[in-house]
Amino acid sequence: LPSQQKGVGMHEPLVDAEGFPRADIDVYQVRTARHNIICLQNDHKALMKQVEEALHKLHAREKEKHAKDEAEAMAEAMRQNQGLAQAFAKVNAVTPGSPASVSGLQVDDEIVEFGSVNANNFQNLQNIATVVQHSEGRPLSVTVIRGGRRVHVGLTPKRWAGKGLLG
Repeated sequence: LPSQQKGVGMHEPLVDAEGFPRADIDVYQVRTARHNIICLQNDHKALMKQVEEALHKLHAREKEKHAKDEAEAMAEAMRQNQGLAQAFAKVNAVTPGSPASVSGLQVDDEIVEFGSVNANNFQNLQNIATVVQHSEGRPLSVTVIRGGRRVHVGLTPKRWAGKGLLG
């Protein structure tokens, strides 16, 4: 409220003891200022309500995302634990000096993942042949089970003195 209105705030009476408008203040100016303040307070309340609702939605989304991430982490942990049982092929021969030999692949390794091929999408050895052909000269991530433990091998299919790209 304007400072010249001598201590009249939001709730002081605008009339004297007999019910007449006070002569010591500009009643119209005080009423206009009170009206503006009330409008601003209502706007503030509406905005704060919108902020509160947005925060509730944000936190609900974060909570859902956290729960989803946790569920995915649990599922991944379960897959890792079951990983020993998900081999889809077994190495029965490795030619000395071949790309497979150089990478450290060994006879009796059980293949769990070969590039993009895993137990869920493996149908036949043609799947592996396709990945090898498309990955010539580029390293492939291969995961095997060796002696009951998961081992990651970096295998780069390439031409060598022997047959094929792996050996």
